[in-house]
This record gives sequence, structure tokens and C-alpha cells, in this order.
Amino acid sequence: MEEVQTSSSGTVSHETHSAPTLCEFNTSFNSLQSNAATKSTPAAGPPNYYPASCSFIASLNTTTSQIISCLAVQNDDNYYNLLYAASTEEVNVFDITTLSLLDTFGSGYSGSVKSIAFSKGRIFTAHQDCRIRVWQKVMTSSSSSSYSRSKQIMKHHLIQTLPTFKDRFFNRLSPKNYVRIRRNEHKLRIEHADAVSALTVNNDVGLMYSVSWDKSFKIWNVSSPDMPCLDSVNEAHADAVNAVAVDPTGGTVYTGSANGEIKVWKVSKETKKHMLLTTLSKHASSVNALALTMEGSILCSGGGDRVILVWEREETNNKNNNNNDNNNNKNDLFVGCCLKGHNGAILSLVCVDNGVVISGSSDKSVRIWKYEKGFVGGCLAVLEGHCKPVKSLVLIPGGDDGFSVFSGSLDGEIRAWKIVVLDCNSRW
Repeated sequence: MEEVQTSSSGTVSHETHSAPTLCEFNTSFNSLQSNAATKSTPAAGPPNYYPASCSFIASLNTTTSQIISCLAVQNDDNYYNLLYAASTEEVNVFDITTLSLLDTFGSGYSGSVKSIAFSKGRIFTAHQDCRIRVWQKVMTSSSSSSYSRSKQIMKHHLIQTLPTFKDRFFNRLSPKNYVRIRRNEHKLRIEHADAVSALTVNNDVGLMYSVSWDKSFKIWNVSSPDMPCLDSVNEAHADAVNAVAVDPTGGTVYTGSANGEIKVWKVSKETKKHMLLTTLSKHASSVNALALTMEGSILCSGGGDRVILVWEREETNNKNNNNNDNNNNKNDLFVGCCLKGHNGAILSLVCVDNGVVISGSSDKSVRIWKYEKGFVGGCLAVLEGHCKPVKSLVLIPGGDDGFSVFSGSLDGEIRAWKIVVLDCNSRW
């Protein structure tokens, strides 16, 4: 489903960066392997822009060296300190500063982890077995002898499974809370009936959104101790839902499906239910990844058709809007540019400020792109070294010194990169 490939894409002149890989040397990177920084030189791309300066920092492997299904970064008080890497059987936690392995948890539960999200110190994992599990991080002290200094050890404990027993119990009391999932099978509407493919959290309002291959998406109140399911859109799409993104400034929710559609949702003030605002149908194949800019004004989507679409909002006259939240003009999105260059399906996306987007693909590469309004955009750099598709990306902001990116692949390797994008006006 995720790797449907249709039309071939155009190419943009770019610079390629590669580093030693597990494929080339057939060695085990037990801890870290670093590579000297590679300086970029100007290449064809967006006008007035130089390619990105990229450095391969290190290679990480999980304890089992299985496929990396997703990556996520936990930040406390805007400090990014922990990298969570999910594989087939477990979740590994790394210190971002030292790149050391701190904990491994989740083994023994059926269903691989598809997505990870965070809220108020809790960790939420979405699983192939239709469940969402909630974990709590606990620090304990340990020492080898009475004379040695105690050492802090991190452990993760399972504290809940969504929907909770309480939520399921009260919903079972009414027949209207059941939905038919197959001809002779019914399930509670608050339960997912297939793999939970993605999670995202809007911490400003304490809500978490989950999407599933059962074609639905659900909204959870994670600010409440009971974490109940507040709403469920059970026929959100005609096919499996692969991706979800939420605009924290306006509460608009975007869902991407295997049928190539992106749907835009917003909660109704009258019914308190999520209502469909519009459907975006420009991808020729499955939508596998969605990403929003920090302010939520730009949406990027990546699909099995090998392209990245950059969606912008129509600029409307404030006089015509009349401050009406339901005005459809506010929700009109158009494709500002189409980024082509990957030779395989787009599997992961990350938006960076100032018109930069990073993509991971089934062609085993990571690409750095630059786009602007009124310009088609272009590829600034290609990062190579993975042996299999790049399934997940996470971004670590770095201020004036650029930013760091971690890429996770189905080859079981996590790669760390340092990236700086410069332009002729020195805005980076």
C-alpha cells in the first residue's frame, strides 16, 4: 500500500552526499561511525540559493537491528533530548546528545509500532494490532556497590491501553455505539478495527488524533486522566488512512489516504463533531505522508506517485471573510509547487521554516528541497547511504547553525545528519 508507484518524475540538478553504509562494508556499527563533513558547492536549484551543506554525523542501530518503522523526538520545555526509534518488536530510546541507548521497551506485545506521539510526559504508541498504548517514563537509582555513586536508569512502564476499559464499558451500554466492520461483525465505534497507522497531538488543546487502515480517524482527550475518545469519524476515507496532521493554531485536521485523497476537517461549534471542509485530489497514488509548517499555513504531502505537493491557502480579502469561521474561502487550498526527483514512493516528510522540506523515499534516499511562492521549487541535496526505503524522519532545530535530521530505514539503521541551508541573502 505504501509503496505504490505510478508516474515517473522529473529531475533537478543537485548535489549528492553519501557515507559508508552497512551495505558496503557488511560490518556491525556497534556504537557510532562518523564521517567528515562534506561541504556543498553551488548547484542548479531555486534562483539565488546555494545547495545545502550536509554532514553525516553518525549511524545508530537498535538492539535487534530490525526494520525502523518510525522515529519520534520528545522535547521537554523546548529542549529536544530523547530519540524514540520503533522496530518490529520494540522501541529503543537514545540520548540525542550522546547518541547512547538509554532504554528498550515494548517487547512482548503483538503488533509492530507504526507511530509515536507525546503529551505531558506520556508516550503514546500506535500498533499493528489496532491498539494505542500509553507509557510512562520512570527514573530509578542504581549502584553496583555501597561505595559507588548511584546511577540514574530510565525505564518505561505501560500504564494504559486506548480505548480504556472504562471507556469501553460505558460505550457498550448503548447499541448505537457499535459500527459494522464486516458483514457479520460489529465493533465499538471508539475502537480501531485495523492497524493504527499514525498519531499526532495538539498539546495546546490536549487532543490526540489517530488514523487507521480501517478508514477512520479518532480524537482522544489526552488532557483527561481517563483519556476518553471524544469523536470518531468511521468512514473518513474510502480506503486506508496513512497519515494525519493538525494545525495547532486553528485546529484544522488533515488526513491522507491510500486512495490518493487528502481530506480537511474541523470541529463544528454546534455539534462538537468533526466535519469535512474539503477534499484535495491531486495525487495519482496513495498519500503516505503529511507535514505542516510551524505556523500551519503550508501543507506538504508525499505520495506513491513519487512527488511532493506543496499546498498553499488562497489569499482572500478580509472584508469578504466577515470573520466567519465557516467561510469556505479560508479552506481553499491550491498546489503552489510540485517537487519531483525521487525515484520511488515518498514515505516520510518534515517541514522546516523558511521554505525547506525534507523527504524520505522508497528509493533509499533523503532529499532536501527548497520552495517559494511563485516558484516550482528544487532539490538542494541528496543524502544517500541507506540500503532500504527511508520510512521515517525527525528534525532537531539548531538555530543559526542549521538543523539535525535523523533518518530511519527498513534496513534497521538510523542515520544522523547535520544540514545548513544558505542563500545569497544570508537568511539562514
